[in-house]
Amino acid sequence: MQNAAPHAILIEATQETIPERIFDADIFVGHAKVPVPWQDVVADGRLTFIQSSAAGLDHCLHPSVINSDIVVCSASGLFANQVAEQTLALLLGLLRGIPIFYRQWQNKEFIRRPTDDLHGKRVGIVGLGGNGRRLVDILKPFQVTLRATDYFPEHKPPTVEQLLPHTELEQLAAWSEVLILTLPLNAMTRGVVDANILAKMPQGSYLINVARGSCVNEQDLCNALATGHLAGAGLDVTDVEPLPESSPLWDFPNVLITPHVGAQAACRTDDTTKLICENLRRYFAGEPLYNFVDKRLGFPHPSVLYKL
Repeated sequence: MQNAAPHAILIEATQETIPERIFDADIFVGHAKVPVPWQDVVADGRLTFIQSSAAGLDHCLHPSVINSDIVVCSASGLFANQVAEQTLALLLGLLRGIPIFYRQWQNKEFIRRPTDDLHGKRVGIVGLGGNGRRLVDILKPFQVTLRATDYFPEHKPPTVEQLLPHTELEQLAAWSEVLILTLPLNAMTRGVVDANILAKMPQGSYLINVARGSCVNEQDLCNALATGHLAGAGLDVTDVEPLPESSPLWDFPNVLITPHVGAQAACRTDDTTKLICENLRRYFAGEPLYNFVDKRLGFPHPSVLYKL
């Protein structure tokens, strides 16, 4: 980073000290997992650029930041391979009955039970950004039929049968035997998968969420699972993290929960640093930035996504 910005002074901050040290910075690089007084930061007038190390920007897109001149860039698509792998782990685990067979294994029970197939399924993807598009590539060899919704429906991959506007989620849900969420969290997507969308999904379908937990109304999800309308749900994210012990989601035998590890990667630090350094170089050179975010939408246009 120092080589990419030789005239800059690097200030190291921990999660605990970000809310204080950010007032000393012209540029913030990272992912604040603690509350930051963004309104005061904007009013202070020093910060000009936020380079997030995460794809989701709910940690920094405070209304005051959105309405300011602060430039925001994300890490969208940087860990699309890992998110795709996590999606497959959750989906195949549910379809092949791994939660049930794991419990049997713990009790040393050898009992054959029905399983389901991924091959031939109708799979809907909600949000066709960097993660969603990589998922299309990964899923196609399973001979599934793919459809999707996206805010930019004009960029349809050839392997996607139909790409609908983001406003057509009901139509996609009604078609999908598997519905996978890879959309960002913003005012439009908070709680977007609710009782209405879940009811539209076919009886015995599956929901996979590798986006943000707050995109799903968890009480409505629990109701759909309890009635048997959904065959299962795979969740790498939840509305509150860590998921409280009191959550009924823990008790469903057809739910797989992982602790928001979809973007974990052996190469995470190196790949993130490559993006940060390239965007720092571009920022100081006045060149177009990778993953430049439309702050009103909360994510970048597909044409500016960074590729390793």
